[in-house]
Amino acid sequence: MFLLLLRSLIILSFLAGGYLLGKSYGYSAAGALSGLALGVITLFIDRFFQRVNLGRFIGAFLGLFFGLIFARLLLLPLKPLLPANLNTLSFALNALFGYGGMMIGFTRGKNLTASGILRMLKGQPMETNLKILDTSVIIDGRIADICETGFIEGTLILPQFILQELQHIADSSDSLRRARGRRGLDVLHRMQKMSGLHVKIVEEDFPNIKEVDAKLVALAKMLDAKILTNDFNLNKVAALQGVTVLNINELANALKPVVLPGESMRVFVLKEGKEHNQGVAYMDDGTMVVVENGRRFIGKTIDVSVTSVLQTTAGRMIFSRPKGDNDRSEVRAGR
Repeated sequence: MFLLLLRSLIILSFLAGGYLLGKSYGYSAAGALSGLALGVITLFIDRFFQRVNLGRFIGAFLGLFFGLIFARLLLLPLKPLLPANLNTLSFALNALFGYGGMMIGFTRGKNLTASGILRMLKGQPMETNLKILDTSVIIDGRIADICETGFIEGTLILPQFILQELQHIADSSDSLRRARGRRGLDVLHRMQKMSGLHVKIVEEDFPNIKEVDAKLVALAKMLDAKILTNDFNLNKVAALQGVTVLNINELANALKPVVLPGESMRVFVLKEGKEHNQGVAYMDDGTMVVVENGRRFIGKTIDVSVTSVLQTTAGRMIFSRPKGDNDRSEVRAGR
């Protein structure tokens, strides 16, 4: 509503300005129409620059500029060797190198920003391999452990709107939400103190976008960055828009140990299972191990033999039998 009112005021200002200027020359109607058209064009240009990647635009402009200069320089040694009329050749070279330079600059200018240009002028390297931190992955805390191992490279981007969301959660009246928010802030402090890890807070915001997930996707597209998250829905939405997502949960599932039917393991039977006479144990990574005929072993550590492995959307489940039961069943089968 506020943006609509602001745009209406801008158009009215241009309309009034055009009318007053045209009235002084005796063309009130033409002046008003010209002011109205200029106001609409201004709003259109504003919308265009909100949607376009500024880095690509700057890169395309610089590519076109240097392409035309290169075409001119190429023509200088050719002038004495060719006929006097070089208009056709000049047009062809300008078009070829100008278009080529513009496309190269458009492709390479994804991360080119005003701060990036200043870094280049100072002789500092351009920031690449950017990763944006989501609220869920900060509160989860495992990202700090991964960073300590050195597997995360590049610059970690912390948007100001994510930091504000964390602060809002930390100030919540709900004790659980408050604890989660404060844990997230502690994780950020821990990451900022790590040597060799650069956490950069960016002020970039998108007032026209209300949802935080949509802001993250827009920022990732603008910076050509990846998103670090645990949010399944954000993962899907970002993937649909061509943004690369690094999901910590998917990484944890990929790192779970692989077990095959017939292998043996040692587990602690923690509780009773859903089915009759079942026991339930857990591996160190949280994988559930269902022990057939394991109810009598609750509270004990036993050796089991894997019978099957089931991969579900909730995770991996391992089905097993106590080692002694397998031996007895093999003896009975032999008889």
